[in-house]
Amino acid sequence: MLIQTHPGLRLQARRIGVEGAPLLVIDQAVADPDRLVRKAARGHFTAQGAMFPGLRIRAPLSYEVFLEQLIRPLLAEHFGLPARARFAFPMCHYSLVTLPPERLAFLQRVPHIDSVQGNGLATVHYLFRADWGGTAFYRHRATGFESVDESRSLAYFSALEQESGREDATDGYIRGDSPLFERVDAVEGVFNRLVVYRRNSLHSGDIDNARIPPADALTGRLSINSFIDVVA
Repeated sequence: MLIQTHPGLRLQARRIGVEGAPLLVIDQAVADPDRLVRKAARGHFTAQGAMFPGLRIRAPLSYEVFLEQLIRPLLAEHFGLPARARFAFPMCHYSLVTLPPERLAFLQRVPHIDSVQGNGLATVHYLFRADWGGTAFYRHRATGFESVDESRSLAYFSALEQESGREDATDGYIRGDSPLFERVDAVEGVFNRLVVYRRNSLHSGDIDNARIPPADALTGRLSINSFIDVVA
């Protein structure tokens, strides 16, 4: 399955919050996004991992090739990473958010990081046309952290553990400011939009608790979520 970039691709470079972590918003990412949707619709989605609130299936290997070709020229300027670095993909999956808010564990109800490593990137490629929400980025009020690296990990997770028993902790999917977190940026979920950010930035899907998407690749909140380790 050959995946090509769209000739009308548009790139917007942003910075998140006061820490200024890089965020790339790429519109019109692939030339034939509907083909990716049809590919997903033919697959069998299953629950994978304890943290993701929904279903997943492996994305085509050719999608990893597409991502590497797209992102490699942007590494040095936007993320301070060597352009000749080796790419590894710990994850590259189609994803469908399906879990009702009342079934979420505490860590699914607050923003999260995907890694403490500064050389790790995450991408989300929105493949839905309905208003299912995008991705939001947050600051932890108690520590002031917008990202969590190895030096901050102990302080952050210790504070979060203490807060997990609070009665005013987030109820359901977080969507905007809460007693524990402040939203500092957000990206709208637009069809064929791809966002790229560091895996240690605090973030969460922007999910409407009153309207949970169906478990259907054609009508639900379909995205391709990827983790990229950039190894020198």
